[in-house]
Amino acid sequence: MATQEFYIRNASETEAHGPFTQEQLVSLAEAGKVDPQTLYYEAGTEQWISINANNELKAAVFPEKRRLTIKPKDRIDSVNVGSELAPPLSVNDMLAAAEGRTHETRDKRDKTIIYERAARLGRYACIAMLFLSMGGLLTPSIEQLVAFDVQSLISQPYVYFGVCDLFLMFFLMLGAMNLYPVVRFRCALGVGFLGVIFWCQGQVVPVITLTAGAIGLYLSTIFVSYVALALASGIGLAGMLAFAYYMVT
Repeated sequence: MATQEFYIRNASETEAHGPFTQEQLVSLAEAGKVDPQTLYYEAGTEQWISINANNELKAAVFPEKRRLTIKPKDRIDSVNVGSELAPPLSVNDMLAAAEGRTHETRDKRDKTIIYERAARLGRYACIAMLFLSMGGLLTPSIEQLVAFDVQSLISQPYVYFGVCDLFLMFFLMLGAMNLYPVVRFRCALGVGFLGVIFWCQGQVVPVITLTAGAIGLYLSTIFVSYVALALASGIGLAGMLAFAYYMVT
């Protein structure tokens, strides 16, 4: 169960958050953000179940602590009693604690969450760049595509790359990030093949814009840092947009 990922929510809410690892659930429980009545999604039964209903998970998240007894005459003033006026915790509070955005958990921030967010933004940028590339490559042959003139399309190398971009964009929209090696190969092949064609025709502008777009697309599949990803995405989107504009006009 240690490698299982959990989506959680309060019983009174419908929005779920996650995924969280079991270690993150333990941190949330220690911070008071998760209690035994918190619901988690059980993939096997496809139902929302309280942590309290799973003895194994409950024991891992809320391990029993050895009770200490004191003499009746001793008195210890408690300093950790919560205020009755404190607002109830929400899923957003729990999510903020898990992501290290609260004062108590700021020093326990999980960098994996940051990397996952950056990778998600990179995927969106790749989808946008592939869309622009597809539009620039297919638009000049739109009449042949509509008429499905196979003989004319065979002599249009741009169409092959445009169709490839269409499929890659579609699968990335479905979250198939394991196709990133194919995207990188498409970038290298596109610059090499299409670049030679444009260069032989004396068209320098599409070579430059296509190269910039391919470099940005390639790097966007690698970087997981916000700054580096923003720079790569900016170069790629600008290059692909300029390339599409040149091909359309």
